[in-house]
Amino acid sequence: MLTQLTAVNFKCWRQIKQMKMSKLTGLFGSNSSGKTSVLQLLLMLKQTVESTDRATVLDFGDERSLTNLGSFDDIVFGHKKGESVHVSLAWTCPKKISIFDPMKKGKVLLFSGENMHFWTHLRNDASSESNKLAVSDFSYALEDNSFKMERKAKSPFEYKLSSNAGAFKFKRTQGRAWSLPSPVKFYGFPDQVYAYYQNASFLAELQLEFEEMLKNLYYLGPLRNVPLRHYTWTGSDPSDMGRRGERVVDAILASRVKGPYISPGHKKKRITLERRVAQWLKDLKLIHSFRVEAIAEGSNLYQVLVQKSPNAAEVLITDVGFGVSQVMPVLVLCYYVPEGSTILLEQPEIHLHPSVQSGLADVFIDVMKNRGVQIILESHSEHLLRRIQLRMAEASIRPEDTSLYFCESKRDGSVMEELDIDLFGNISNWPKDFFGDEFGEMAAITTAHMKRKKMESA
Repeated sequence: MLTQLTAVNFKCWRQIKQMKMSKLTGLFGSNSSGKTSVLQLLLMLKQTVESTDRATVLDFGDERSLTNLGSFDDIVFGHKKGESVHVSLAWTCPKKISIFDPMKKGKVLLFSGENMHFWTHLRNDASSESNKLAVSDFSYALEDNSFKMERKAKSPFEYKLSSNAGAFKFKRTQGRAWSLPSPVKFYGFPDQVYAYYQNASFLAELQLEFEEMLKNLYYLGPLRNVPLRHYTWTGSDPSDMGRRGERVVDAILASRVKGPYISPGHKKKRITLERRVAQWLKDLKLIHSFRVEAIAEGSNLYQVLVQKSPNAAEVLITDVGFGVSQVMPVLVLCYYVPEGSTILLEQPEIHLHPSVQSGLADVFIDVMKNRGVQIILESHSEHLLRRIQLRMAEASIRPEDTSLYFCESKRDGSVMEELDIDLFGNISNWPKDFFGDEFGEMAAITTAHMKRKKMESA
């Protein structure tokens, strides 16, 4: 689970300083306040890790990617030349990591822990004719033991390795002390590290933990596909829903192989993904039931049939309210991803009635508690936030389970303020006009009403 994020000079953020991330992390605020940029940063790192091009420092994406950020100049705060971007992530590993001394016989423990930290500095290389993106340095830390790869001051194309882990020192192999070449992407140790040092093999394990953490991020964007009358399924087992939820039916059908694996609560019998999603659609008062079936025996064409009320006829999903098709990818993703995953959601409440927006908070709390899934979302929904406050007052969740932020655009860049929420769901530092000026609107309505009555009686 991600626990902290720091970014310097990224897009509209001059600085995000040690942003705490919890089981449920929410970003609220007006348009263009920087909420989406936080998610884009994580998506950029994820798609870089998953890129097959080892020479690409950062994969900024294109129209087919999770996010498309243009170029390094486009992501630098203020588009200032010569500036560096700093990114730092901390996370808790799913299981404890134990590093043993490769120089000694038997299992002699060097380091252990479950809390990891990664940070890197990136800049365009002004010393190169191509002015291409380069890594100034990057580091990994396991608990308090850190390992760093950085550029040599007098030789910008050569790197050195160092450690700040107590008495531990990297030991060179015999022969000439060759310098290290450039890193792999923005985070990877080059193969020469393992050839030049006798006791550096464990660095590959730290790097793998970083890669696995980012691969276990799943994303759903705000613009979801419109429902179709028929869906083609070729037996694929998709890793996620796609950024527009375009593979939601594929995921539903693929989940049938797993059988009943979803826990609906403590000591309750496990159920299938389809049944859990159907329960939520009913609880959210969107439809009474739904099912996915082949249009004919042996066909690879499927249709989604829904029943609006107990006595209503079954119809295709295209013939009911648009909100059903928009919320279904959110629900399916929450129960389809592996337990312990992290989900990034952009405006999950879009096209939904206020009561359904409130109910989404209960969905997120359920997967957080019963599946260990971390939710990081950006939203404009007051109703969703109010439900979180209510559940906290009811002791369904604790303040430490949530990290809620208000983002605001200022003259010198976006700023982020953590909402101070207590055991009873009260927010003590509620920002001015958080969701608009509700009291101001009511006062203006009263004033207009009195003015109009006065004019009519004159």
